[in-house]
Formats: sequence, C-alpha cells, structure tokens
Amino acid sequence: AAIRSDGTLWTWGDNGAGTLGLGNTTNYSSPKQVGALTTWSKIVGGDGFFLAIKTDGTLWSWGNNYGRLGLGNTTLYSSPKQVGSNTNWKSASCSIGWSLAVTTAGTLFAWGANNYGQLGLGNSTNYSSPKQVGALTTWASSGGSGASGFAIKTTGTLWAWGYNGSGQLGFGNTTSCSSPIQVGSLTNWLSVCGANYSTASIKTDGTLWTW
Repeated sequence: AAIRSDGTLWTWGDNGAGTLGLGNTTNYSSPKQVGALTTWSKIVGGDGFFLAIKTDGTLWSWGNNYGRLGLGNTTLYSSPKQVGSNTNWKSASCSIGWSLAVTTAGTLFAWGANNYGQLGLGNSTNYSSPKQVGALTTWASSGGSGASGFAIKTTGTLWAWGYNGSGQLGFGNTTSCSSPIQVGSLTNWLSVCGANYSTASIKTDGTLWTW
C-alpha cells in the first residue's frame, strides 16, 4: 500500500481476504486506487489487514479480521471502515492479529489477539475494539511484531511487553510480560519496530540498535 503526495491511497498484491480495500477479492499486480478520497495521511499493514489514518485524524481498517480491525466484531471487510468516532489518532502499528495506536493526546490503545499479553493490558484477553493501555498521556509512538509490543514515550524512554522467548523485548532475559516495562534507563530512543522475534530501534543521535 502507498499514499501519494495528493492524498490518494493505492494498494496492490494478494487480495484473498479483501486486504486491498477495493471492495472485492481480486488480486492485482499493479497499484489500484482505493476509492476517490484525497485525505489519506498514514498507512500500516499487518497480516492480511491494513490500518490507515486520514488528515482529519480518523482511523480506518479493512481486510482479514478476527478482531484485529478494532471494529467490535470478527467480520471480514473488503472496504475501509472507520474505527470508532475519535478524530485524534496520531499513528498506528500492527502485527499478526493485533494492533496498537497512539492519539495526539498521548494515550496508547491496543486491540486484537492477546494470547501472550501483547496488548499490554495486564491480561491475555482478546479485544475486538480499542482498549486504552493504562492511563498515561505521554506516549509518542508504538511498534509491534509477532506477539511483542513496543512504545516510546515523549521522554524518550523505551517500553516493551508481550512475548519474549528470544529476548526481543530487550530486558536481558526471556521473560514475557503483559504490561509495559521500561527497557533500560536511556532517554534518547526515537523510533522502534520489530520483525518476528527481533527488534530494531533508532536513537536521537542517529545510531541504530538491534536485539
């Protein structure tokens, strides 16, 4: 998926679950425009589904579901559907079956599969609608991979939770957890992302770190 400088959204590739948002399940090997809107701002992809934010701050999802779309159900959708009614979504990230999103108010939300506590809610209950992670309003960005969640606060601290079988949470151990725990004591983390059982992060000094 890609967003052009004119705000239009384009997708291509496998579409068996309506993943491309085109209202059908036809595969396309060239970019196809999703609707006619010119207000798309950001987009991220998970396992057979997408999350996108418009310039008005609304959050939209489509594709394979199982609760990962945040729409309160497990219905497959082949066209974009708005997630709730909030207009203050800042960024989103998603993985295999679950999603994270941060608002402009600094709150963190999670939904979808939660078998390893990857939603950071202190339990292993699945949720098909966004649930706020704690009560803090200092979250700046999020990232997820596999069943592991990550987020960076406005203070530059890095936090992690979920599955930790390969040490991907960065705690120096392989203990999993279902609530956010700070990774070390540094305050210069800028961005974070994961890839299955590995994690990468960039610091404000431009250096790249992996584990």
